[in-house]
Amino acid sequence: MVQKAKILLVDDRPENLLALEAILSALDQTLVRASSGEEALKALLTEDFAVILLDVQMPGMDGFETAAHIKRRERTRDIPIIFLTAINHGPHHTFRGYAAGAVDYISKPFDPWVLRAKVSVFVDLHMKNVQLREQAQLLRRELESSGIQSTDAERRAGGLLPELSARLAAVEEQAEVLSKEVAESGGSAAVSTAAHLERKLAGLRRALDALQPGAGEATSVDSR
Repeated sequence: MVQKAKILLVDDRPENLLALEAILSALDQTLVRASSGEEALKALLTEDFAVILLDVQMPGMDGFETAAHIKRRERTRDIPIIFLTAINHGPHHTFRGYAAGAVDYISKPFDPWVLRAKVSVFVDLHMKNVQLREQAQLLRRELESSGIQSTDAERRAGGLLPELSARLAAVEEQAEVLSKEVAESGGSAAVSTAAHLERKLAGLRRALDALQPGAGEATSVDSR
């Protein structure tokens, strides 16, 4: 069973949170409410989120300050933030949002279809990253588990590598499709995130290829 991604909704007005839930419910992911910046930071201490929808105008800690705290934490600095605001003070205000670490800045009232599509892109990227980490962890557990003799480890790795390679190929194919979709409809931040995912996949593919039987001999022949 595929675990659902978590989306953090931050707004001090309950009616706005209710509206966001109605718009994003079609994505069939886990929606988590936070009614303040402080509450959002508390949720981020223990939960992993695919994307954060953050209202700018909130009493106490506003969206800009909340984003600054999120980006200072190593655990949360890479989570995409989409700012939502009911006011528009021009380019300077928008620039402040991007400077605070936002990947997008949307003014209210917004098109529900556009918002859902933007959030969907980051959910897909998050799920691909989760798959990549799981594949890497599986390989690491098999190759680095203590107490396994060298020959036994080689035998286990020999049987595991083809399966991992096939799984990685499926993720690579999905990432390629996603990158094409992002290039056609996503913003520059989404394109950059997709490129980062592709680089991670390429690194894992090189690592798996290096572990294949005969990889060392092929490298030696090529180097002559």
